Amino acid sequence: MKIFVCVKSVPDTAATITVVRNTGFDESVKFLVNPYDEYAIEEAVSLCEKVGGEVVVVTLGKPDAMATVRSALALGAHRAILVTIDQQFFDSGDTANVLRKIMEDDGKGDLIFMGKQAVDSEAMQTGYRLAVGLGIPIASEIKEFSIDGDKVCVEREIGGGEKEVIEMTQPCIVATTKGLNEPRYPKLPAILKAKKKEVKQIALADLGLSQVAAMELLSMEPVPERSGAKILGGSTSEAVTELVRVLRKEEKVLV
Repeated sequence: MKIFVCVKSVPDTAATITVVRNTGFDESVKFLVNPYDEYAIEEAVSLCEKVGGEVVVVTLGKPDAMATVRSALALGAHRAILVTIDQQFFDSGDTANVLRKIMEDDGKGDLIFMGKQAVDSEAMQTGYRLAVGLGIPIASEIKEFSIDGDKVCVEREIGGGEKEVIEMTQPCIVATTKGLNEPRYPKLPAILKAKKKEVKQIALADLGLSQVAAMELLSMEPVPERSGAKILGGSTSEAVTELVRVLRKEEKVLV
């Protein structure tokens, strides 16, 4: 079985992000594997440990993303492909097109795992666009996964305590979320072994793809500091009246 895992290199969620030049940020912060992608790696590696096969990590990122790729390999992936780009925020349509091209050139896989979203852009578009490009089904926010022959069965929460069960035929895309598994912590032998695993680097220009970015990043702004909590007293009616006034006059979220 051949499994692709799409991984993004993102800033550490615990880092302090400083906006620079209006559309960028201080990239001296620590970068790591997108947290949702860790569940994808774990599920792919665990599956291959059971049935045999190969896990191939595919990443788009700046050359410095190599450290993130090695981290993914230390989690048990067998090899990786890094497509080098010159920007952190890459259009999701173009990203999907690059992923499709890489997978077709490398030889289509039986399964594709990826996180449900990236914690930096949170666009949640790449998986769906990739599914369309490859002409295969996708299910997102998966918390339960099983496989029987060429059939994949997944379960996802859809709100209100309701769950949805979806059956798909391979090849397909499974977009993972927290709760699917417990990602392993890489031990020193795995980290050292990852340094010797194959990583194929490809420059974006060498793929011969035309970019048709539909998204343009106009500006970035830091989240404003929030004031302390405000307790509304009085009766229920008085509290509701005051809440509406605050939302309308002070926070300006109501008209």
